[in-house]
Amino acid sequence: MIYTVTLNPALDKTVEIPSLTVDSVNRITTMRTDPGGKGINVSKVIKKLGGESTAAGILGGNTGRAISLALEAMEIKTGFWFVEGETRTNLKVIDPVNHTNTDLNEPGITVSGEILEGLLQELLLEVNEGDIVVLSGSLPKGSPKDTYAAWVRALKKAGAKVILDADGELLAEGLKASPYLIKPNNHELSALMGEKLETPTELEKAARDLMEKYSIAKIVISMGGAGALYITEEETIYAKGLKVPVKSTVGAGDSVVAALAVAEESGKSLEDTVRLSTAAGAANVMCSGTQAAEYDTIKNLIPKVVFHKL
Repeated sequence: MIYTVTLNPALDKTVEIPSLTVDSVNRITTMRTDPGGKGINVSKVIKKLGGESTAAGILGGNTGRAISLALEAMEIKTGFWFVEGETRTNLKVIDPVNHTNTDLNEPGITVSGEILEGLLQELLLEVNEGDIVVLSGSLPKGSPKDTYAAWVRALKKAGAKVILDADGELLAEGLKASPYLIKPNNHELSALMGEKLETPTELEKAARDLMEKYSIAKIVISMGGAGALYITEEETIYAKGLKVPVKSTVGAGDSVVAALAVAEESGKSLEDTVRLSTAAGAANVMCSGTQAAEYDTIKNLIPKVVFHKL
């Protein structure tokens, strides 16, 4: 079973404004809303890939109820804790003329240590040996900086494989608990290592240093349109980015994580994992907002994935 954890979810409102102009009146041409937050996005893509997951996290208020109902309508199992306060609404502004994506994210609700611990203990009652747990995204106000590290340790003790998709201090702290897989992008990895990493060779070396230092089994490094690196103890594969029409880059990394989780659960080879995750990420950018791409779109892209071993 796959579990996704979104501790700071959001209702994503995506609008298109051609030729967005600051300090002026702008007209919205299209608008859509989606249940969002990185873990929730992962669960949506897992569903499209034919997999099953339980989306857990913290919700509050009418916005939280709207998110829960939307996921139920998608037939995604949920395990949310409802707390006082209002789940945030994030505004994503797409300018199709200037090809820009602008995010305006609300801070969200404040949680206590008791709430976080209660949700963790509830999740631990469900998780079994060999299950996959995806921890991803920002943390709500009130969360200790080592929250992900604590969760990784507890979930590993329960026998789960933990995928951690975070950045900055959250990633740095989480690494100390040795997650099974991490998926930084090239900029996040550069910030973590304190140096600018540009070439696949530089990125691979940094990743292997982390794998050795923190006993991490797998690292996937996304490089935007330039592709991605897939690194295990035995080998490294570089996959080229697919050229597709871009509507929104929001959630592309979450689609990759979803494919990684599905591939891990089904025991796919590294080569098939590369094909599926590359296609899933590319299919996502062809969609508006944070909606998940249909499987037919992903399937049609799989044969176009080009990769080679380093």
